[in-house]
Amino acid sequence: MKKSPIFLWILILVSSVFAQQNVEIFGYYESQLMGAELNNDFYQLYTNKLRVDLQGEIADNVSFGANFDYITYHGKKQWNILNFLAPEVVNSIPDQQRQLYTLPFENRQFLDNAYLKIAFDWADFTAGKQQISLGTGYVWNPIDIFNVKDVLDPTYEQPGHNALRLDIPIQIRSTLTTIYAPHDNWNNSTKLIQFKTGLSRFDFTFTAIEKERVTHDYSQFIPSRQNFLELSEKRQLLGFSTVGELLGLGVYSEYAYNLMDDSDDFHEFVIGANYTFEFQTYVMLEFYRSELGKNNYHDYTITEWMQQYTQEKKTIGQDQLYLMIDHPITDYINFGLTGIHCLSDNSLSLVPTLEYSFTQNTQITMYLNTNFGKQGTMYAKDSGSGGMIRARVYF
Repeated sequence: MKKSPIFLWILILVSSVFAQQNVEIFGYYESQLMGAELNNDFYQLYTNKLRVDLQGEIADNVSFGANFDYITYHGKKQWNILNFLAPEVVNSIPDQQRQLYTLPFENRQFLDNAYLKIAFDWADFTAGKQQISLGTGYVWNPIDIFNVKDVLDPTYEQPGHNALRLDIPIQIRSTLTTIYAPHDNWNNSTKLIQFKTGLSRFDFTFTAIEKERVTHDYSQFIPSRQNFLELSEKRQLLGFSTVGELLGLGVYSEYAYNLMDDSDDFHEFVIGANYTFEFQTYVMLEFYRSELGKNNYHDYTITEWMQQYTQEKKTIGQDQLYLMIDHPITDYINFGLTGIHCLSDNSLSLVPTLEYSFTQNTQITMYLNTNFGKQGTMYAKDSGSGGMIRARVYF
């Protein structure tokens, strides 16, 4: 007899324990279909996701929160990224190693967040697996060393991270934040200190981080470890961000300078602006530069491609431009168009989107993406086009 997923047993146990307590239980069910056209074939991956959220007050000034996720995958669950890359990259891989570049999608059940928060008179202390979001950028965040957003779906929820966090209010618009994410020892653990303040119509943030940066050389497979060569070095980041209003425009910027132990130091920065017209059309433009990226697409290697797919780096091309236009057609329907242009290799992806909220608790989101670029570029035409449709019901 097939065993029931441990997630369901945990959910039943938690629900019964908290049924009579001052605890809110809510969440959503999500059904999603993603597809991609490649070489006249259309491949698809279907996903079911159940997310259950718990929030409660344990005592005065003491609260907790938790999120359980249960995800099942159906359809094409093995995707070899070599099918989407230029022949000059694929031909550099020996035939017997090409199956190593397959990304699997397996059913998952996990605790996404679980944290305790204590509100002292002088500070808020949070311990556990928690959401950590840094920076002001919409798509790219140079100072966020915890998350990498999906450029096609940048607002999708980010995973929780194990950390200890202390937020100390200093003045009405000033806060000092420290974060410690423990690893196997002090040197490899993540340490962050951030000061946020406000002046007039702008908020300013100053950030210092020390973290171990772990990547892989995807051209060197180590059979004894059944993995690619791991590269690790100390990373120290000094960052600055601001967000506010200027001449009716919403404007923001973000900058990070990274000091590396072994590799070259590098800069990253984002600048952006947004505006809502009187007829409700919203426009946003964001520019991103990373010195980790390449400015010539002929320099894109299998390591660069895999590091992007596995979210070890934010981009392959050095300069990116993101334009989004969004307009409410009715009270329930929003239409949008996004253009993502890699300036470094002159490739472009166009992404029309449609959001339909036909009830207060039900939302359908759809997008298509079509690429326009030379072979080997970030958004190459021959790398295929695709789309997604997602239905979500909140409870």
